Amino acid sequence: MSPRTDNRSDNSLRPISFERAFLKNAYGSCLVSFGDTQVLCSASIDEGVPNWRKLNGKGWLTAEYAMLPASTGRRTRREHNGPVGRSQEIQRLIGRSLRSVVNLDALGEITITIDCDVIQADGGTRTASICGAWIALHDALVTWRRAGRLKGDPLFGQVAAVSVGMVEGRLLLDLDYREDSRAEIDMNLVMNGAGEFIEVQGTGERATFDRARLDALLDLGTGGLAWLLDAQRAVIS
Repeated sequence: MSPRTDNRSDNSLRPISFERAFLKNAYGSCLVSFGDTQVLCSASIDEGVPNWRKLNGKGWLTAEYAMLPASTGRRTRREHNGPVGRSQEIQRLIGRSLRSVVNLDALGEITITIDCDVIQADGGTRTASICGAWIALHDALVTWRRAGRLKGDPLFGQVAAVSVGMVEGRLLLDLDYREDSRAEIDMNLVMNGAGEFIEVQGTGERATFDRARLDALLDLGTGGLAWLLDAQRAVIS
């Protein structure tokens, strides 16, 4: 296998950056970059909840995910009739991940919508989305609380995500598109700030894997997730 992008080691992340308050009109926003992958994440807050959620005083959090037309080498079509397939699966993952660290009972009847729009895709768009979305959510809740709309802090934890995989027999952290498209094993890991897994998505694309290899992939991902959680804390501090 040829050297990795930027000649990074197998257990290294791509260059990561978080740019907060990227959008003027959002309660919270973050432009997150994982190498050449860039995702614009924003958090909106609206009074009211879905009909099935009404009259119990509890809030709701949902997410939407989309790839902009020029985010890939070949134009990505807009999903005019709503998200389908991959986009729907990813936005459900983002929503599940963030709800795991929010006390919805403490929100009151408001709906938080997280929007993740992929500006440029080079692998790992779902994991980058989750990392940036958590910062946008954090900032939105701080803004809402400072406005006197919340008594306490309903956000009780962090969420970060990263990809791992096996390419030509090598275990790699944070795969770019070139690596991901050739991976024998592809896995996405979501973890909270306590080091507990929220979700593990793993597939043997071109090879099976035993328990030892699974453990090695989880260990590799955990190291990257610890760095990402530290980076998030540094950004919001």
